[in-house]
Amino acid sequence: MHLAPRALRRAVAVATTALLATALGCAPQPDDKAADAPSGSAGNTCAKGKLATQTSGKLTIATDEPAYEPWFKDDKPANGEGFESAVAYAVAKQLGYDKSAVVWQSVPFNKAFAPGEKTFDFDINQVSISDERKKAVDFSSGYYDVRQAVIALKGTEAAKAKSIADLKGFKLGAQVGTTSLDYIDDVVKPTQEAAAYAKNDQAKSALKNGQVDAIVVDLPTAFYITAAEVTDATIVGQFENQGGTPEQFGLVLDKGSALTTCVTDAVDTLRKDGTLAKLEQQWLSDAVDAPVLK
Repeated sequence: MHLAPRALRRAVAVATTALLATALGCAPQPDDKAADAPSGSAGNTCAKGKLATQTSGKLTIATDEPAYEPWFKDDKPANGEGFESAVAYAVAKQLGYDKSAVVWQSVPFNKAFAPGEKTFDFDINQVSISDERKKAVDFSSGYYDVRQAVIALKGTEAAKAKSIADLKGFKLGAQVGTTSLDYIDDVVKPTQEAAAYAKNDQAKSALKNGQVDAIVVDLPTAFYITAAEVTDATIVGQFENQGGTPEQFGLVLDKGSALTTCVTDAVDTLRKDGTLAKLEQQWLSDAVDAPVLK
């Protein structure tokens, strides 16, 4: 007596499966282009405080250790002092995260823009935007226009340099992986191989100890070093921007990050409303003009 109902149920199931298969066959399927669209496209939501972050409800921001002045203050990125710390919190606020929702993480400079999945939402560490780095990571729009500068000890031959040609015979040094090192190799093209250091602290020590004649750093860092850290050093001069466009620092994100558009929008807003200019004046005002090396 139970065979007929079971047979009926089987028949209904087969018919339903057939109908579903037909419907799916006729439905529009996602094409390859849609599948390949970057996750950071404008179609993603930027709902304040509800982004697809590493930790729900939190914003994880990375920088190197130690965190140098004038970008940070007292080697404490979380205190909101120093240009980049202040910028980071201003971006966080634009994204809908207050100070208590920001989590800081230590990530070495070179690792921040190396290939591979990131453990942070964005990194802020004087990383210059470049086409080469964009192959491995995403960048926000630029939050600071920067120039590179040369530092030498006062009274030395290197300190007397007035042009790029004058620097060619000296031993120069810079932090590895930086635009500063690129300027030595690609702009100065010295007769001696440049010395590359893992940290700026090591480059400063090499300068003080006479292991190099001069070092290259970004201009605000150069002013801080000569004013507070190596007071017997002087800024020889700054380089002009190469290629007609300014070198810019950008926030670093994972390649294809869903946050890229949102973070870029936040930076653009801070530039348009004058916040970036105010923070630059507050924290980098000592970085006045320096002679241009041509």
